[in-house]
Amino acid sequence: MSVKSLSTEELDQYKKTLLSEKNETLSLIGKISDYQRKDSDVRCGNQTGYAIHQADQASDTDLLEREAFLMEKEQKKIIQINQALKRIYDKTYGICEICGEYIPPNRLKIVPFARYCIKCKTLEEKKNIF
Repeated sequence: MSVKSLSTEELDQYKKTLLSEKNETLSLIGKISDYQRKDSDVRCGNQTGYAIHQADQASDTDLLEREAFLMEKEQKKIIQINQALKRIYDKTYGICEICGEYIPPNRLKIVPFARYCIKCKTLEEKKNIF
């Protein structure tokens, strides 16, 4: 690598940011999970035993699919945060895994679990498109 690691103070600040982000994400996952556990009759208001209209069933299915997508997205985010925390402990946090240069602080502020600098991330995304 062509650069040295961030200072202990910088790493501590990023660690706090990541832990805060992790707690918020875990809270959201918990809320989604609690909502999904509720009985579907209670959730859609069908406690009377009457048949459910197909449009209502479609709406419920759409909602469940959106919740599942959001849950999966948030679970992936937790993995990325945990990987970033490991990089902090390894003192490799903030260094692009492809080119070895520092990831700009503005990028880390927006995406604190970023693994790549903007240039390398752009190239990586282009590779994955084709």
